[in-house]
Amino acid sequence: MNIERSSYSAMFTGVFTAIAASLCCITPVLALIAGTSGMASTFAWLEAFRPFFIGLTVLVLGFAWYQKLKSKSQQEIDCACENDVKPSFLQSKRFLLFVTLFAGLMLAFPYFSGLFYAQPTKEIIYVQQDNMVDITFTVEGMTCSGCENHIESEVNKLDGIVSVKASYEKSNTTVKYDRTKVTEQRIIKAINNTGYNVSE
Repeated sequence: MNIERSSYSAMFTGVFTAIAASLCCITPVLALIAGTSGMASTFAWLEAFRPFFIGLTVLVLGFAWYQKLKSKSQQEIDCACENDVKPSFLQSKRFLLFVTLFAGLMLAFPYFSGLFYAQPTKEIIYVQQDNMVDITFTVEGMTCSGCENHIESEVNKLDGIVSVKASYEKSNTTVKYDRTKVTEQRIIKAINNTGYNVSE
């Protein structure tokens, strides 16, 4: 029974570490859904520990699968005969497979988080060259493509935005906009409202 308990513990530890590995990317999506986008960068500090969490997830789920698939000793077989009880769903290989798939989705979350951000349809409008402004803001706190998607989604909601491209690797956001329809301060406010900060 100790083997079942350690396998069960390993499953939930694996889920916990998988969620923790992508929490910095999950939080902006949850904040967007909850309407509190300002808390988006709350868990950005976890990004530095992401490789550790990924490794720990792989190790504990690997251990759980090892416990499930290894052949039982004679003592374990004899002990099981005494309690001829069918294992619960939470102790089954099927549940471990579900947990492993869920953990995999959580680890991959930064790569598909963009699906959760609405991309507004923009009308193609003519902007006089004199009114077109191309500016790059230094933005602190972005750690993955999910952060980029969050900023791009919020800035694109403003009227007069021609294009916006955020980059977590360069820690910046480049915006082309029509200065007759939107101001630089409104763009900065939209970025800051996501929880990431424009350095001035």
